[in-house]
Amino acid sequence: MTTAPITAPGLTVRGFTPPLKLSNFKLIAFDMDSTLISIECVDEIADVVGKKEEVAAITEAAMRGEITDYKDSLRRRVALLKGVTVADMERVLVERLRINPGAAELIRTCKAAGLKVLLVSGGFTFFAHRVRDTLGIDFVRANVLEVASGPNCGELTGRMVDQAWGDICDGAEKRRTLLEVASLLGIEPHECIAMGDGANDLPMMGVAGLSVAYHAKPAVREQAMVSIETGGLDRLLEVLR
Repeated sequence: MTTAPITAPGLTVRGFTPPLKLSNFKLIAFDMDSTLISIECVDEIADVVGKKEEVAAITEAAMRGEITDYKDSLRRRVALLKGVTVADMERVLVERLRINPGAAELIRTCKAAGLKVLLVSGGFTFFAHRVRDTLGIDFVRANVLEVASGPNCGELTGRMVDQAWGDICDGAEKRRTLLEVASLLGIEPHECIAMGDGANDLPMMGVAGLSVAYHAKPAVREQAMVSIETGGLDRLLEVLR
């Protein structure tokens, strides 16, 4: 074991000497927005109604950890989306959402090594389910945007729908979901990898055997065992064999 960070161009490793064996892990959990995909979906939806600057400011403060009540910050942002249509969201999906470099390669390698893949997001199922289908992800947990019926059919109400597991997928729910899926698979938390970029990813990263920051906020980079600052998600394979 080593206490001093090991650095390569755009890559920092703390707390262990690479490489680790990929076969030591059984589950890899990913955040979605700005981790698996290139955008913050809530910000791009807000752009449709001319409120991107207002929403993005709340998003950035929440991801930096300056707004500590993630649920409140998300409710505030979603309220600003009232009136956005499903067609608007489809346009965001088609025109703006891009899978980040290296995501498909990393997931394919993990699955070939026998790992299951979890997407756990403070974002929305409208996008998360498409990402799941594109990348072959096994499990998804994300928030559901409420869509109006009646006269405003097809428009967002500015609220989210409660689900069987709870109301909003925040940091605590991300942690709980990782532990729940690990239990379902009959594995221990130290056999899990957790990867994210924002403050709400830290709870799940804290219980995983390997925590990975991807182009992350400073507080997340500082706490992660692996920090990828340049390049794609598949740079994780530089420390896993």
